[in-house]
Amino acid sequence: MLYKVISILSLSILLTLTSCGKTTSDEKQNEVIQDEVSLFLSFFSQPDPRKNSETIKTIKENWKSEYSTMVLEVTYLIRDPNLSFELITLLQDKTGKDFGYDFNEWYEWLWNQDQDIIEEYDAFKARLYKFIDPKFETYFSDRGESATIRLDEIRWGGVGQDGIPPLRGPKMTIASKASYLDDDNVVFGIEVNGDFRAYPKRILAWHEMFVDEVGGIPVAGVYCTLCGTVILYKTEFEGKNYQIGTSGFLYRSNKLMYDKETQSLWNTLWGKPVLGPLVVKGIELEHLSVVTTSWGEWKRRHPETLVLAEETGYKRDYGEGVAYKDYFSTDEIMFNTPFEDNRLKNKQEVLALRLPDYPGEQLAISTKFLKKRPIYTDKIGEQELLVLTDKSGANRVYENNGITFTDYDQNSTVTDLLGTTWKLEEDKLLASDGRELERLPYHRAFWFGWYAAFPESRLVK
Repeated sequence: MLYKVISILSLSILLTLTSCGKTTSDEKQNEVIQDEVSLFLSFFSQPDPRKNSETIKTIKENWKSEYSTMVLEVTYLIRDPNLSFELITLLQDKTGKDFGYDFNEWYEWLWNQDQDIIEEYDAFKARLYKFIDPKFETYFSDRGESATIRLDEIRWGGVGQDGIPPLRGPKMTIASKASYLDDDNVVFGIEVNGDFRAYPKRILAWHEMFVDEVGGIPVAGVYCTLCGTVILYKTEFEGKNYQIGTSGFLYRSNKLMYDKETQSLWNTLWGKPVLGPLVVKGIELEHLSVVTTSWGEWKRRHPETLVLAEETGYKRDYGEGVAYKDYFSTDEIMFNTPFEDNRLKNKQEVLALRLPDYPGEQLAISTKFLKKRPIYTDKIGEQELLVLTDKSGANRVYENNGITFTDYDQNSTVTDLLGTTWKLEEDKLLASDGRELERLPYHRAFWFGWYAAFPESRLVK
């Protein structure tokens, strides 16, 4: 998401809306703070500094450890510097921590403890974020018990629902008419049932999702820019097609999706609902392969490819490297996770692998490691796999099934130990004797984002 900073416009709306409920007397004030949720929300409905100080005093005198999360979330949204200072001071006094206004430090500390929230925390979250976008209320209201992730780890990303607009049924063009692209531009290439498509990073980074039908299959390409991850999902599960979008919230720095019908929240890297009525349905979307490569290399291999057109219906600067320029130029992350792992730099790309037959195993392979090894073999569970890396650095993964490969021309031909040649196609390796090795699902990710979602993942570097 374009989460650079908290949206000033959104916060202005929040403050404007909440000011509509001004208290007029001490009696009214007592009514407002009868429950804990209203107590904390009253900071937005009472512009009187004296009354805010009284509310802080009430919280202080009745302090419970469960209040830490709520103080932190309220302070994150408050624009009044004096009130923010009072709240931070209260938080520091009660927790013994001295993180000041470093919210990432506060969250890391908080998330490394057992979740400690009030019983009505889902109601608090629903009412708080409703002021930013009314659609947010449904995400949380009366849904706390359905959560398969920590509610206090669901963090607002700074935009409303679909505030970063997905491209639904976007215009595509043929390769020969894509004069707006240079050969070295990064694209995400996909193939579904012989239908080849390319999605330039420079465009997709502004939208973070495309929803379309490719090769006769309804799909969504979900791009979490913060985690460097493009995942292609089949959006149909057991005969039902889920219309998904960008929720506006994050979990461990990874965007959460939502579905239009139930407004359930979905984990992007897991491909399944984590909060809301769909959680109990056993839904897990199938993910397909995504090739990260250059436009020149993709169109050379697939001159018949379609490519995402610049005419998206939105006005953006689609120049190469414009979107998230500052974020991509350093190893700093914008929204932290509960933990970190320094075996690789945060934004070092890894080839991310997980297979439906072995849900408890994940594999991450450094793309720098693979760049030096055009042929690499490994396994997940009992599934042997072959990773081929071409001259552009693009990776492709196939079944191996006990075959020893000795040579890859880093173009379209692989040779095995017995001298059999295999033709590289996107969906399979085809041997000269007719045998086939099927493609396995894969994509890339920044190491920190993948590790945050799968901390037990095995790393090869």
